[in-house]
Parts: sequence; structure tokens; C-alpha cells
Amino acid sequence: MANTLVQDLIEAGIHFGQRASGWNPKMGAYIYGKRNGIHIIDIKETVKGLLLAKKFIAKTVASGKDVVFVGTKRQAKSVLEQRVGDAKMHYVTERWLGGTLTNFRTIRLRLKRLEELEAIQNSDNFASYSKKMESQLKRELAKIKRNLDGIRKMDKLPGAIVAIDVKHEVTALKEARKLGIPTIALIDTDGDPELVDIPIPGNDDSMKSIDVVVRELCLAVVDGKQARTMTGGDSGPGGEDGGSGPGRGDQPRRSRRPQTRAGEMASQEVPEGASAQ
Repeated sequence: MANTLVQDLIEAGIHFGQRASGWNPKMGAYIYGKRNGIHIIDIKETVKGLLLAKKFIAKTVASGKDVVFVGTKRQAKSVLEQRVGDAKMHYVTERWLGGTLTNFRTIRLRLKRLEELEAIQNSDNFASYSKKMESQLKRELAKIKRNLDGIRKMDKLPGAIVAIDVKHEVTALKEARKLGIPTIALIDTDGDPELVDIPIPGNDDSMKSIDVVVRELCLAVVDGKQARTMTGGDSGPGGEDGGSGPGRGDQPRRSRRPQTRAGEMASQEVPEGASAQ
């Protein structure tokens, strides 16, 4: 099973980082080498981070808490909507509204407003309002639904945040850290691993690599839900006061590694002119 996962990751191109000229030195512990000016990410470190993230997510969901997946970049949007939607978990793919976590009460009010507008739409499709008011209400409905539809069933702060690309989702990660909510992220060689608790080093510009990572994390969500059902797990502490503190002890050890077979597979020659974009 582990060999199949490694093969899937390599076929998805997850080991192709950014150009060496734009790297973040803090990612040095996760880089295997360089080919044609492009950094090669050590697959061993990718698998280590992914398995650690899966274990943590399964444990978090089993305890009764939920996970929010955040990926507002174009390559991540359709993947999250399909994968996370199928797992019946929360996601944000359009735009992270500042205060989504730190001002959660206001977000809940906006979601309540969404339910009110949908009720009006279902009853008479705004026929009882003037043309001007109908237009305003429809625009308001579309805007709220576009930004918040993926978290409309989230009635308490999550137990963890999963982000695709730390540079894109820095606001969400900072809000989570402020509230002590553990964070997981797919992070490329130009990102800052210190922004997250469990980094998964890998190509965050490829739809295929994003799909493999999100697929595996959603499987962990499903496993956690099954364990929750069997044990009758409750959310415990949390509610609007947030999730548990970051699991620092669960982080991958960030150190230099000896070369591995996985790393050798990852270091396969990058075609001339290849780019991580």
C-alpha cells in the first residue's frame, strides 16, 4: 500500500518543486536535490508528512471535531469541492473571509442570513418584492453562497485546518494559530514550513498532486467518522472557543536525511524547460 502511494505521488509530479532561484531556505530539510534549476522534493519527507497528517486527522475527526480544507487557488478549487464534498466535510475554495475563525459569530450570522434568503427564494422566488429589491436580494444570496456555502454546516470552530499552498492561505493559517487550532498544509519549496504544524512538502501547483494529497486526507476523514460512529465520540471541548492546541509533538522531525530509494525515484531527470507551474 505504501509503495502504491509513493507511485501515485511520483506520477502526480509531487516531487517537482519551484525553481531554485525562488526557494525558501527553511524548506532545505525537505529538498532532495536540484535538476535543471528546479528543486526536487524528497518523497520520503512527503510520505512522512502525509501519513502523520492522516493519523492526526483521523484522530481529530474520531474525537468529534471537524476539519476545514482551504484551497482558493484555481488548481485546488474543483479538487476540494469534489473530494471534500464527498467526504461531507467543510471547505473554502472561493475566498477566505478575514475573521472566518476569529470572528466566527459574525460568520454564523451570515450563514443564518443565507438560510433566510434561500427560504424566501423557495417560497415565492422573491416575487413579493420590487424588481430593485429582488435584484439586491439575489446578489446578496449569490455572494454569501459563493463565499460560505462550503462551511454552511460548520456550527463550531474546527479541530484542524488543511491548507493548499501556505502563501495563498496565510490569513487562514494565522487565524488558526491565533486560536490554537492545529494546521496542516501542502507546501512547496517557496513556502514557509514554520507557518504550519504538520507540513506536507510537495508540488502545490499541480492539480494531480493536490488531488492525491486531498484524496488521502479525505480517506482519513472517512476513517475518523467511522471510528466516531463506533465509539459515539462527541465534540468534547471546542464549540465556539475553538479546538485543541497545536500538536507540536506530532510534527515530523525536521532534519537532514540519508538518501533513500524514494528519494532516488523522486530525483528522476526533469525534462529541459520543465516548470513547477
